[in-house]
Amino acid sequence: MADVTLRKVRKAFGDLEIIRGVDLEVKDREFVVFVGPSGCGKSTLLRLIAGLEDITSGELWIDGELVNDLPPAKRGIAMVFQSYALYPHMTVYENMAFGLRLAKMPQAEIEQRVKKAAQILQMDHLLQRKPAEMSGGQRQRVAIGRAIVRDPKVFLFDEPLSNLDAALRVAMRIELANLHNDLNATMIYVTHDQVEAMTLADKIVVLQAGEVEQIGSPLELYHHPQNIFVAGFIGSPKMNFVDTVVRKVEAAGITVDLPSGGTARIPVEPGPARVGDKVTLGIRPEHMLEGGSPEAQITGEVMVVERLGGHTFLYIKVGRDLVVTVQAGGESDAGIGDTISIGLPVGEAHLFDQNGHAFRRTQAPAIASRRKESFVRREAEYSARTH
Repeated sequence: MADVTLRKVRKAFGDLEIIRGVDLEVKDREFVVFVGPSGCGKSTLLRLIAGLEDITSGELWIDGELVNDLPPAKRGIAMVFQSYALYPHMTVYENMAFGLRLAKMPQAEIEQRVKKAAQILQMDHLLQRKPAEMSGGQRQRVAIGRAIVRDPKVFLFDEPLSNLDAALRVAMRIELANLHNDLNATMIYVTHDQVEAMTLADKIVVLQAGEVEQIGSPLELYHHPQNIFVAGFIGSPKMNFVDTVVRKVEAAGITVDLPSGGTARIPVEPGPARVGDKVTLGIRPEHMLEGGSPEAQITGEVMVVERLGGHTFLYIKVGRDLVVTVQAGGESDAGIGDTISIGLPVGEAHLFDQNGHAFRRTQAPAIASRRKESFVRREAEYSARTH
C-alpha cells in the first residue's frame, strides 16, 4: 500500500474557493476519515485525491510520486461511492471482473482476484446473483469487492453507507473495520456522520469551510478539542455550551460564573485571559452528574426524559434560555417538571475563549478515562436511535 501527502492543496471554481490550503499526511496502511458538515469540502478533497477534479494549486503525492497531472487510472487508487453503480444485467462475478477485463488481464488472474475478494467479503455464495436479487448491504459489498480486485495502493470511500438503514450501517461499519485489518490497506473515508468517524478511524480530519480544524485520533479529538467547533461536532449528544464570564484568573485555573448561581474553577492554563472576559464553558452530557457534586453544580427543571434502558437522557432548563442535556443512569427516577441539581466535574469541563479557541487543560480527564472503553458502543447506540 502507500502513503498520501497533500501540501497546501487548493481548489477553486472561478472565484469560489472550496479547499483552502490543506496540508495532510496519510500514512501507509492508515484509516483516515474526513468528517464535517455538509458543504465543508470533504467530498471535493477526496475527488482531488482521486483525480476526478483538478487541483488549483498545491501538490498531491501518492506512494512518493507527484500525481497532480496523472489521470485517475494511473494513480493506483480505487473508489467506492455512495451509489453502488452496479450493472443490473451482470452477475456479482461479472460486476467485479468487468474492470479487469477492460484492462485485458488474463482470465486466470481475473478469476483468482474475484474469488479472493469474494472470500474476504464472505460473498462466495453470491457470485452468480444479479444486483436485483440482493439487499442494499450486499450490493455495497459488491461495490467494495470491485475496488478490492484492482489491488489499489489507496482505497477511497465517499459516504458508502449513507443509503443503508441504521442497523445495516452498524453492521457494515464492523465489516469495513475488519476489511481494513484483513487487507492492511491505506483507506481514506468521507462521511458527515461523526459516529462513523469515531468508530472506524485511526485518524480523523475535521473540516469546516474548506479548512482543516483539527487532525487527531478519535479519543484525542473527543478529550482535547482545539476549538468550539470540533468540541460540538465530535460526540453525541453534542457537548453542552454555557456562555459565561471570567471572575478570577489564577495559575491553577480560571474561575467562571455558573448559570444558576455560584462559580467553578476550571483547571486550564489561563494564558491571556482577564477578569471580565466572555468565555464559553463546555461539558459533555455523559460527564454531568445527576444529584449534584461538591465541586460545582447547577439547578434546573426537567423538560424531557428519554429512557433507553442502560441510560437516560434528561433535558434540563436552566434559567430562562439555557437547556442542557444530561446522560443519567438507566434507573434515574427524574420526571418532567422536577427540579434537580446537576454536578459539573471541573476536571471534565472545557473552556473556550471568545474566539472559540480552547484553553489548554492542565489535568487528564478522570471520568472520561474510565469510560472511554464504552464510548464506541454508546455512540453506535445513539446513532441507531436518532437515524
